[in-house]
Amino acid sequence: MSSARRFQGRRAVVTGGASGIGFGVAMRLASEGAQVVVWDVGPTILKASGSEIGEGLTGIHVDITDPVGVHAAMEQTLSVLGGVDILVASAGITGPNTTTWEYPVDAWQRVIEVNLNGLFYCNRSVVPAMLEGGYGRIVNVASVAGKEGNPNASAYSASKAAVIGLTKSLGKELAKTNITVNCVTPAAVRTPIFDQMSQTHIDFMLSKIPIGRFGTVEEVAALICWLASEECSFTTGGVFDVSGGRATY
Repeated sequence: MSSARRFQGRRAVVTGGASGIGFGVAMRLASEGAQVVVWDVGPTILKASGSEIGEGLTGIHVDITDPVGVHAAMEQTLSVLGGVDILVASAGITGPNTTTWEYPVDAWQRVIEVNLNGLFYCNRSVVPAMLEGGYGRIVNVASVAGKEGNPNASAYSASKAAVIGLTKSLGKELAKTNITVNCVTPAAVRTPIFDQMSQTHIDFMLSKIPIGRFGTVEEVAALICWLASEECSFTTGGVFDVSGGRATY
């Protein structure tokens, strides 16, 4: 199959797909032939339609921290697409930049709710449909912070480490099916999520990247879309670095 249309006939869900990495992935999947439903809590998604987000994309407003809402979004997605072949779980927040002992408890709980629990609800919701269809590709967006632990970002680092562990567990559980489960661990990419960070933390992240620049949405989307493709057939439970040389394992 030509890479230009490698997702022809495939049906995808992208969480956090109204902006940033999620939007870049959704647009690329659609440009290569997929039908894409974006799950997002952002206000722009409320009026989303194929023409307003992008050709081949449909939007559903959903708060992924609400398991009942995720189930309803899945039912709505199935009514639109008839099935789901691909999940890219990219919705996430950073939380405040402060020391662990000064970290606000409510902020900690919110980061875990979005980055870990919400991702779990989304992974959980798509697997039955993928099993029924006999095919699936799940790509979870973690972070290099989940490997290394960023100072003054303990909740974010812990949540992304947990995403790596969840990915490995689910990948093994589904290893004898035609469903693969992998995750990516990007270093910092300049997206609207930077608005949630202090400039000091942004400067710290840049200082840790040997290539000397931030990644781009397009670079991360390219890797995610390979993992979401049929070509990724013998890799599951994997953790893929896209960090400009930062990762040491």
